[in-house]
Amino acid sequence: MDAEPAPPHVASMTNVDPSSMTDTHETEHLELRPEFRPGPPERPAWPAIAKGLRKRCPSCGEGSLYSGYLKLVDACPSCGEDLQHARADDGPAYLSILLTAKVMGTLMLVVFERWQPPPLVLAGTFSVGVVAMALYLLPRFKGLIVGVQWAKRMHGF
Repeated sequence: MDAEPAPPHVASMTNVDPSSMTDTHETEHLELRPEFRPGPPERPAWPAIAKGLRKRCPSCGEGSLYSGYLKLVDACPSCGEDLQHARADDGPAYLSILLTAKVMGTLMLVVFERWQPPPLVLAGTFSVGVVAMALYLLPRFKGLIVGVQWAKRMHGF
């Protein structure tokens, strides 16, 4: 079935001459600008996130991610993966505060409603709990963010 020619008012709106169309791709010789060139494929994110939560290298899962409490190593001691490109910034602190406040705030309300301890005991106990939980979560959330950055090849990974 042959296609009907376009009405004159539609044909005049296009800048393409139908007689100049060919079946070959005329754009094969064109190169994409660097920002539009496809990069290397993404790595699987969930395994990298799990390794980061365990404070391990997102690449091999063997080497330690930290040389101190929150100081990242420059390269994995096991596989040599370059980790100096990681930029977690304030993300781990925000996630740690978010989760700690949600869990400890809910727990504080439940404890107060159920047992009604003296306010000083409640404040003292939960202050220690909040600090302990935040300090426990902070390096794990930093590892999570490093794992995501590594998997998505962000910041030079």
